[in-house]
Amino acid sequence: MAELTILSWNVNGIRAVYKKGFVDWLTDASPDILCVQETKAAEDQMPLDLKMIEGYHAFFCSAEKKGYSGVAIYTKTKPASIATGFGIPRFDGEGRVLIADYDSFLLFNIYFPNGKISPERLQYKLDFYDAFLDYVNDMVNMGRNVIICGDVNTAHKEIDLARPRENEKVSGFLPVERAWLDKFIDNGYLDTFRQFDGSPGRYTWWDLKSGTRERNVGWRIDYFFVNSGFIGKVKRAYILPDVTGSDHCPIGIAIEV
Repeated sequence: MAELTILSWNVNGIRAVYKKGFVDWLTDASPDILCVQETKAAEDQMPLDLKMIEGYHAFFCSAEKKGYSGVAIYTKTKPASIATGFGIPRFDGEGRVLIADYDSFLLFNIYFPNGKISPERLQYKLDFYDAFLDYVNDMVNMGRNVIICGDVNTAHKEIDLARPRENEKVSGFLPVERAWLDKFIDNGYLDTFRQFDGSPGRYTWWDLKSGTRERNVGWRIDYFFVNSGFIGKVKRAYILPDVTGSDHCPIGIAIEV
């Protein structure tokens, strides 16, 4: 058996992080697969050496709206197939989903919506969550193993953010959002990081405007989940807080295939 490393990173603008050494970082880190969220760019807006990185196949899903959302996958092994979205135009137009089929597992790279802007966007976020759960449950019920990664935009437990009390009424830590994560886990999915590390102070996002990263006043809103039948294949799960360039840091897992 071989070990496969998968990283996930909300880069908060792939053209911005490109100027901060993204290609060199990826080459040095050399994961087997990198899932990127919030690219904020269409393919025709990206430099050629960002679309064609030596040793990697690259796949992109962009939003209809320019400079918004978007996801990408860089992978050393070309997947059997790539799908974009859930087949629901209301969600698929925002360019939030790439699904790569690696035969032994389906990899979901998802940039889940943010609900802070308005009550309407919060409802959109919750509807997106439900559409995703229906889709992934169908895949598992068909006998597929799944790996789900990305920016979920919700901290699950009090341990997952530095200031839970102050954020109880803020989207990203609302009871209704946390309850959905409870439901998701009750459907048979596991938060891989918490299988290996139960400690506090382990965050993936910091508000850069207020210098919170230096003080580690953050949130853990980026995750790798797997279906319960696949958890035995996960050998490590980790956070890379020292990697800068975005308001998020990368997270990773190593699996046995």
